[in-house]
Amino acid sequence: MTTNLDPVALAVFTFFFALVTVMGFIASRWRAPKTMGHLDEWGLGGRSFGAWITWFLVGGDFYTAYTVIAVPALVYAVGAYGFFALPYTIIVYPFVFMVMPLLWKRAKANGYVTAGDVVYGQYSSRALELAVAITGVIATMPYIALQLVGMAAVLKALGLTGELPLAVAFIILALYTYSAGLRAPALIAFVKDIMIYIAVFAAIAIIPSKLGGYGNVFAAADAAFQAKGTGSLLLGGNQYVAYASLALGSALAAFMYPHTLTGIFASNSANTIRKNAVFLPAYTLLLGLLALLGYMGHAANLNISSPNQVVPALFQTLFPSWFTGFAFAAIAIGALVPAAVMSIGASNLFTRNFWKAYINPNVTHEGEAKVAKITSLIVKIGALMVIAFLPTQFALDLQLLGGIWILQTLPALVFSLYCNWFRAEGLLAGWLVGFLSGTYLVWINGLKPLQPISLGGAPFTVYIGLLVLLANIAVAVLITAVMPRRNALAT
Repeated sequence: MTTNLDPVALAVFTFFFALVTVMGFIASRWRAPKTMGHLDEWGLGGRSFGAWITWFLVGGDFYTAYTVIAVPALVYAVGAYGFFALPYTIIVYPFVFMVMPLLWKRAKANGYVTAGDVVYGQYSSRALELAVAITGVIATMPYIALQLVGMAAVLKALGLTGELPLAVAFIILALYTYSAGLRAPALIAFVKDIMIYIAVFAAIAIIPSKLGGYGNVFAAADAAFQAKGTGSLLLGGNQYVAYASLALGSALAAFMYPHTLTGIFASNSANTIRKNAVFLPAYTLLLGLLALLGYMGHAANLNISSPNQVVPALFQTLFPSWFTGFAFAAIAIGALVPAAVMSIGASNLFTRNFWKAYINPNVTHEGEAKVAKITSLIVKIGALMVIAFLPTQFALDLQLLGGIWILQTLPALVFSLYCNWFRAEGLLAGWLVGFLSGTYLVWINGLKPLQPISLGGAPFTVYIGLLVLLANIAVAVLITAVMPRRNALAT
């Protein structure tokens, strides 16, 4: 991959980046409310987004810039195992269809903004509320940092070295998010998703024709995997359980994150969420096509130092400069949308479940909005500092842990939608067991999210997040069962 400055690609990139910057700043006037001094308006867009806006927004913060870089990179490195993201993004939507409309109704009826609000409203437990809120914030921070990794990859390919270009991009993001709130990423998501679709469909249509067709692409990838002795076009027999459990666990965790829940709570009706659960799998098709770029990287004989360079190198090598600039702009803008929603989700949690709960219980709506705005700036600065001063691997390792951690909030958040049996003490103990044991297992496995298990036969590996979720639920059931009963606190 070359890192020489390409004036044409840079000019196209700058044009589209400037376009979304202008859109970000004018977003505060789009569907403008009487005041932005309310967390419902700044942090949830007035809870007014219909099916189309929600489709672009949720798709925009679920399928991120790092996804565009990381999924092909994983397929390039390990082959078929990297396709676990496809079943995961298929399994997740029946879960969304069944669970999220119920969660939206409860949030709408009670004015809840965060998962912590929902949990406190159900169980009246500040400790459980705080556990859910802290988990959401710390799981989100490395996720934001990884959006910077995706953006940094294309900036480097454009010849923009150093931290300054990345810092400028995120300062611009911070400013228009501060003023427009969730409306900014919602509006930009339209442009981002259309650009990503154009770039990916062009890539899967044109690149194989330049590499001798898909037959040659798969043959080249197979030869590369055999030569290095790792990876394959098909799953090995010992990978089935790991693949399936990783897909299932990731699907259950996906909509526990603050940014995905923010998109859900911003919808205008439960029916809007159901429609999106039906139509959002269109992004899974896009993801599958995108993953194939990993195989194409082998057929193109790319000269790269890291798998994360596969996608930028393919566009640089096989497309004219103007289209390379367009594709790079799509990826960079693909970092802005999720990073904005993630910072808003994290700041909503801090404002509602820490500031209001412990610092200023009598804070006004305007005060809440102000705290959330300032917190969103701090969150972005924190993510930028992680990338600037710590190894990228640090953010990667934390993000792997983040998925396992956020999965442990599922019982507290979801179970109350269907029954009032569980006690806060049991759910809190279950969360603690899942959180600590998940962290320990990842640590002893060399910061890998899989745990080897042997039940008398051949050993197999299981996704740690799913394994400790079962322990979490078992502890919650046991403690709830042995504690004296009392009147349910359901709202």
